[in-house]
Amino acid sequence: MLVVLLLFSTGFAVEEPSEYGTNTFESGEWFRFRIHYGFLNASYATLSLTEEEFKGKEVFHVVGEGSTTGLARWFFKVDDLYETYFDKRSGKPYRFIRKIDEGGYTKDLLIDFDHKTNEALIINRKHGKQKTIQTSEGIQDLLSGFYYLRNNYESKDLVVGEEISLDLLYDEDEVFKFKLKFLGREVVETKFGNVQCLKFRPYVYSGRVFKEEESLTLWVSDDDNKVPVRIKADLVIGSLKADLDAFKGLKYQFKILM
Repeated sequence: MLVVLLLFSTGFAVEEPSEYGTNTFESGEWFRFRIHYGFLNASYATLSLTEEEFKGKEVFHVVGEGSTTGLARWFFKVDDLYETYFDKRSGKPYRFIRKIDEGGYTKDLLIDFDHKTNEALIINRKHGKQKTIQTSEGIQDLLSGFYYLRNNYESKDLVVGEEISLDLLYDEDEVFKFKLKFLGREVVETKFGNVQCLKFRPYVYSGRVFKEEESLTLWVSDDDNKVPVRIKADLVIGSLKADLDAFKGLKYQFKILM
């Protein structure tokens, strides 16, 4: 369930990578999202950002966690952990970790990126296997892509109907071609008050999780933070809604309409 939130909580038009000091975010940023599945309060998901050092490089370390709670856990137990280490200046990911248990469907992957050779070493820790695959220039993982896109678009440049694409690697099979369409601007009522938002349509693969490729709608705050405020998804079975429930450590003021 956390993958639904993370994969599609992104910004928009990709430009040149930002240099350190111009980031939209900073160390200490933290979000919590409340996820509803039908009438059930199904789970909470959190994202935390800290500054660290990884193999001699200055990086941001992001941890994303999600789990079902209460009655929902009796129906469908979920425990998800995602981590990424990405460069503070370029936004390029160095390592991605995906450890999930979703109703018995489990994965335990570690991916190391080599941007000089455009390759990724994928280690399946569950089965004790590993392989190297070719990637592309500008490849991102599931989490680093979220922060990279937040950092590299200007809302004033968005055009309704415009689409962009980005290469993401978060599984062991292949690079995912992510596409996102800008639908316009909309005021969203939240627990914090009314928030002016940018509305997007992320395209997904229909099949095991999503009913069709246009099953998702995303609202992002139209301010300097570019925070995901709400996500709605039509699933193969039922529907899902995720709302921003708490936050701290934002670099800029979170704008509420008066």
